Amino acid sequence: MADKFLASPKPAPELGIPQSDKFVKVSIIDSTSYVELPIEEFLKPSYKGNDQLAGPTFCFLIEHNSGKRILFDLGIRKDADNMAPTIVHSFKSKGWTVGAEKNTADILQEAGFDVQGGDIDGVIYSHHHFDHVGDMTTFPPSTQLIVGPGFKAAHLPGYPINKDSPNLQSDFDGRDVREVNIAREGAGLKIGRFDAYDYFGDGSFYLLDTPGHAVGHMCALARTTAPLGEPATFVMMGGDACHHAGEFRPSAYQPLPTEISPSPKSLPQPTCPGHLLQDVHCNKSANEPFYEVTPSFCYDLKLCHSTVEGLQEFDASDNVLLIIAHDASLLGALDFFPDSLNHWREKDQDAKTRWRFLGDFSEAITR
Repeated sequence: MADKFLASPKPAPELGIPQSDKFVKVSIIDSTSYVELPIEEFLKPSYKGNDQLAGPTFCFLIEHNSGKRILFDLGIRKDADNMAPTIVHSFKSKGWTVGAEKNTADILQEAGFDVQGGDIDGVIYSHHHFDHVGDMTTFPPSTQLIVGPGFKAAHLPGYPINKDSPNLQSDFDGRDVREVNIAREGAGLKIGRFDAYDYFGDGSFYLLDTPGHAVGHMCALARTTAPLGEPATFVMMGGDACHHAGEFRPSAYQPLPTEISPSPKSLPQPTCPGHLLQDVHCNKSANEPFYEVTPSFCYDLKLCHSTVEGLQEFDASDNVLLIIAHDASLLGALDFFPDSLNHWREKDQDAKTRWRFLGDFSEAITR
């Protein structure tokens, strides 16, 4: 990618990530989940040829050197019609396409993990929505469930105790459901603008309080390398803090480049002039995101905007690979499970994938 931009980039802000020589193994899992729904209900403005918010749901396997293994999110349960009735009615009445070929537990089992035998110590929900909570009953009661600040008061009990709940009580019954009060348990630690909690206590993996989209929403930050005398690298798991990379890109820190290479999917040129995408932008801007969230798609719009701005600060760092849960442009471009993501930096996967989402605007370009 060319290092020239269509606007002057601001320096990346200091994130204040504590030093550590500990890291975790991170694998991104294509959960085989898929959703397709009208984009106008969730993001604005509209762009020609991109009227659907369609894509996968990514989960993550985190393996600590203690032998502990945890999952961040589960995608959609395979038997989607058995979700809470209020959710099934909602997506069917609206004509949304929702489903999954496999449960995440199936994917792990096929790869040799003894899921029922307790190989997975915990599951972290980024938040309570149906396309992230999967089917916890596919894990034994010994697998702990970790949820974010305010989750229990807002979302428990589940259906059928609360007939209007979007969650199933069976996912919680007989299981240790641990709500992490990140501000208190993190003892005031902040990474970027977010309250943070050092999950393993050694600087290898953090939970971040990222509110706005849903009560209890969390992102996660995993240290993927800790080379002696060199900057560490990280993978940030963005959950649903954003639903499209165009919500946080371009930004004041990462403006559109003058040339985008390789050219995003669906654009025929080997190298795409950046001004073509700037011309498509609703504000003709090279350093503002293409999209913003609609008020109906979050519980607190002000908090949601602040969280998106916080994601831009992480995205500004060359040492952080930011992955949101539904970014279809990453399919086929990253090392997916059973491979690990730990070598993303040396493979230059951030630069190779950063602008792939721009292919969604190919029909809007006037050539």
